[in-house]
Amino acid sequence: MIKSSITRRDVLKAAAAPVVFSLSRNLQANAAEPPPNIVFIVADDLGYADLSCYGRRDYKTPNLDRLAAGGMKFTQAYANSSVCSATRTALITGRYQYRIPVGLEEPLGMKEVGIPKGHPTLPSILKKAGYGTTLIGKWHLGSSPEYLPTKCGYDHFWGFRGGGVDYFSHKFGTKKEDPTDLWDDDQRIEPKGYLTDLLGDRAVKVISDYAKGKKPFFLSLHFNAPHWPWEGPGDEEVSKNLRSLYHLDGGSQKTYAQMVGQLDLQIGRVIQTLKSSGIADRTIVIFTSDNGGERFSDRWPFTGMKTELLEGGLRVPALVHWPGHIRPGSVTDQVAITMDWAPTLLELAGTRPDPDYPSDGVSLAPVLVKNGAPVRRKLYWRYKFNEQRAVRDGDMKWLQMGNNTFLFNVVDDPLERANLKDVQPEVYKRLAADYAAWNATMLPEDPKAASAGWTADQLADHYNAKTK
Repeated sequence: MIKSSITRRDVLKAAAAPVVFSLSRNLQANAAEPPPNIVFIVADDLGYADLSCYGRRDYKTPNLDRLAAGGMKFTQAYANSSVCSATRTALITGRYQYRIPVGLEEPLGMKEVGIPKGHPTLPSILKKAGYGTTLIGKWHLGSSPEYLPTKCGYDHFWGFRGGGVDYFSHKFGTKKEDPTDLWDDDQRIEPKGYLTDLLGDRAVKVISDYAKGKKPFFLSLHFNAPHWPWEGPGDEEVSKNLRSLYHLDGGSQKTYAQMVGQLDLQIGRVIQTLKSSGIADRTIVIFTSDNGGERFSDRWPFTGMKTELLEGGLRVPALVHWPGHIRPGSVTDQVAITMDWAPTLLELAGTRPDPDYPSDGVSLAPVLVKNGAPVRRKLYWRYKFNEQRAVRDGDMKWLQMGNNTFLFNVVDDPLERANLKDVQPEVYKRLAADYAAWNATMLPEDPKAASAGWTADQLADHYNAKTK
């Protein structure tokens, strides 16, 4: 038998492309609108139910609640990983993070790795389409000069390069001599103030400046909150006495509420600036989290947390607001994942992913602007810690954690209590086989074992050549 070189992805991509771009052309041509501005807001380690519009009971998030009331709320949105830098890799590339070496780091530590030079990204493609691009806040995709945000499609960067910093000292370390990790492009800076407020201040300024120009803009606003250390806006003395940013004995529900409250306040300022600048009606605002919550977060009705492939480690809030295009008060059960946002935003901006690097995500534009019915999705995850693997197909989820395997119906049983692997053995076997087939198309978890002596860039080049 002669095997065709045309893959299922090629067929689906060819079939979907005309639909995708007829929608984006219709949005802009019929409405006689310029491409929309985009403000993409990411919280760090925020749990699924940490907003009052998702069920949080001990505090309120009025600004994000209004964003939900004026747009669309997702009830089945997922992160690409249960930790941060892997998810951010998927967000910026629109692909499974395991296609490039930086995505294998869960999370990225001090290794010298990042987005490969020349790899197309969400900001780089938007930049080619005429957008101004700025990242404010957390990067965590490589701190070496060749891997910085301005090398990956952003015109400007104002924020921190690593995985976390203190909210007052803006350092990753706790010693007096440790340098700050706040940067204005490639210049180290030392502003005073609570980090959440500083990021809000910068976002307000950037939006105000962009509003004076004529070209559209893409603003990535990646907050640190409510990531550790557990410090509210009045906890500067706590900051001075920290012995470790992990703050293992610190924090409280009250402190966490203050951290999320300040996050909500600054997002409210951003939304108000869009309105006062007269550009709110032509700006898409998206809010989500990079992974599930931990410690003080509310993840109900799910179990599990950050670093776990249980629903609580992966399910995240997701809100989308675009006046005149998204029906206010919409709620969708569409299963979505972080890497979907890249093809979605590219479509709404009237452009598309690089054909040599086709997105593993799907565009959510039909769901957003046409309130389309949810479509079935099949999603995959893996995580090195405790040998975790997962597949979600429709309502069913296959899960491996160490030597234990499970089959759950996560719609009927979101707590993941009833293991159905012996009740539905054929489904269990099919999803386990699907995982193995998918995993064979990704980079190995341990590249050194599979390709001794290869550098990260060599691995990336090898894999990208293979998939082209």
